[in-house]
Order: sequence, then C-alpha cells, then structure tokens
Amino acid sequence: MTSLEGLRVLDLSRFIAGPYCAMMLGDMGAEVVKIEPPGEGEYARRAMPAVDGQSLYTFIVNRNKKSLAIDLRNADGLAVLKELIVKADVLVENFRPGTMEKMGLGWEAIHALNPRLVMARISGFGQDGPLAEKQCFDGVAQAMSGLMDLTGQIDGPPTMIGAFMCDYTTGMYAALGILAALNARHSSGKGQMVDVSLLESAASMLMTAIPQQLMFGTTMTRVGSRDRFVAPSNTFATGDGRHVLIVGGDDNMFPRVLRAMARPTLIDDPRFATMASRVEHRDAIEGIVADWMAANDADDLVAKLEAEGVPCAKIARIDEVVKNEQLHHRNGIVDIPFAGTSVPMQGVTIHLSDTPLTIRKPLPQVGEHNADVLAGWLGYGAAQVETLKTSGAI
Repeated sequence: MTSLEGLRVLDLSRFIAGPYCAMMLGDMGAEVVKIEPPGEGEYARRAMPAVDGQSLYTFIVNRNKKSLAIDLRNADGLAVLKELIVKADVLVENFRPGTMEKMGLGWEAIHALNPRLVMARISGFGQDGPLAEKQCFDGVAQAMSGLMDLTGQIDGPPTMIGAFMCDYTTGMYAALGILAALNARHSSGKGQMVDVSLLESAASMLMTAIPQQLMFGTTMTRVGSRDRFVAPSNTFATGDGRHVLIVGGDDNMFPRVLRAMARPTLIDDPRFATMASRVEHRDAIEGIVADWMAANDADDLVAKLEAEGVPCAKIARIDEVVKNEQLHHRNGIVDIPFAGTSVPMQGVTIHLSDTPLTIRKPLPQVGEHNADVLAGWLGYGAAQVETLKTSGAI
C-alpha cells in the first residue's frame, strides 16, 4: 500500500519544476503519465550528459512515470488529452501562462470537463500580474528575488546558488498544494487550481530580508559563508588545503570552540564575552580561528570540534558525497536499472512508516506506454491505437 495508490496524474510539464512535482507524486504511489511529443520527447531529454541517449537531467525528475507520446498540435491528439483529463485526478503543467488557454484547456475548461480534477500550474511569475507572461528559468528567479545578491563573497559579485533551488522548491510547493487540494476534495467533492511560481518560491527563502528592509530600512546582502547573526560561524581554510565549516558563535557553543582550540581564556576577553560583542569584533575572533584552522588538517579539526560538541563539517566534494555512509544507510543514493545498466540517483527524501515512498521504475522511453495508458485509462483497443498512430496523433 502506498500513500497515493489509485491516484491518476497527467504530467504535461517540462524541464525541472513540473517534472519534479509529478515525480514526488509518483514516488508516493500515484500513477503518473508523462505527456510529451512523439519522436524525441520533451526537449530536456537531449541535454548532456546522457545515458543511452537519454539526458541525466530527465532521469532525476522523471522516474516512476509512464510515457504517452501525444502531438498536442494534432486535433486527434488533443482530443485524446481531453479524454484523459476526464479520467485524471491531477494535471501538472508548467507552460508559459496562456498556453493552455490557447489549447482550449484553461482552468475553466478543464474544470468543466472534470470537476474533481486538481490542476497544478507552475510558472515563473504566476498566472496573473504584470510579469505573468515574462520568460523565466531558475536563474532569472534567483536574480529577481534577491537570492543572488545574498549569495557569494562579501567583496565579490552576486552569485547563483550551485543548484536549481527555485525549480526544486517550486516543485515541492506545487506537490504540497496538490496534496492540500486533494484533501479538500474529500469534503467538497471538487478539484481546484494550484498556482505556484518560481519568484514567490524564491522570495519565501529570503529569511528576514523582507521585514528588515520594510521595517528598518536595512538591506541584507551577501556575507560569504559567515553566519549573519553569530560569530565565529564561517568556513575556514585548513592546513591540508580543505575547508571546514563551524557553527560556533552562540553563547553555548563558543566556549566549546575555545576548548577545542585549547584557548579557554579567550572567553575573558571583553571583545568575545557575549554573542553581540563577538559579532561586533567578528574579524578578530574569526582571524584567531582561521589561524588555528590553517595550522591543522581538516579531519583532525573536525575530530577535535566534534569531541567538544561543536556543529561542524569538512566541506565535501561530490566525489565524497557519493560515498557518504549516512546517505547510503538511508538509501539516499540508489541505483535504478535502465537499458542493461543502472543509473545512480537520489533516493526518496520522505520516509513514511506505514506507506513508504518507493522507486518502481526508471525514466520511461518516449511513448513506451502508449498502448498501456490508452487501454487502461480509456479502454482503447489495438485498432484504435493504430488509427492514432496513422493520424500522427501519437
């Protein structure tokens, strides 16, 4: 038994945010059908690097799905999609606002076809407003939300976060909204529209930047790897050419840092006596810590800090992350069989005790499940499927 067993999801989305949202529903047990163009499928399948001609980008957001290849510019193909909508519980799309309306499948039309369907609409800026039709990718959302101005070294330029954080976060918000809408449907009997955007998702991660700006007129900006509120909490270079992060600036942790450094008397220095004074004299205390770090190897430093109960970590390279024993113990990295080999990827990130999330199948080939979906959802026989092939609809 899985959490969303029996739930039917149509995934019309591309790239990351939408496919990631639908993949989460698939991990929870929903039957997810990815709708993509016949032939080469969605554009992201062609991005490098690839395995057996399929982009790794598509692997990590399209597991646990079936592929139904439909040409939505073909009248017969569009008619099939409408039939599928009648049978679906959820539809996920991330076209630019207005695209579904041009297809005759805006929210009002879809709600009329299937009043119980939940429609998740993922876009850069939302379905309405002055920027609704502006093009957006993750980097654009990072730039416009202020996240880039919060990221990077103090004396360096604004920097993109090293992963597509806005895409992934927006996909998670969409999945959360879908689950809320499905729960509401138990009472109302009706579906609703879920409208999420990359810009709003990015702005939700700004910590205290918005109230600080509007209430006090202070503009938060980048501070490198420093903690904004306590010191010493930063990333420091070590004697063996690595880096170690410590979070040791509050009044409980700072004495532990000093014990690890064998410098307990520094607590008597008035510059370092309180959290506020340490922030005021951040350069001084972090300079002392930096000298200690530079004289020791990373692993030795981590051992000394952990022995005193200081939160810390050596900055891991990806070649070390893929060997992380905790991730492997928790199945955070798994191997998925595909085309005579296997593709390693992230595991499920939500662990439920009674209805666990599962990975049941890898990225589907384009149109791999045409006959299966058309028969299972719509009752089409072989002759009807062949007719659709002949017309170019699938």
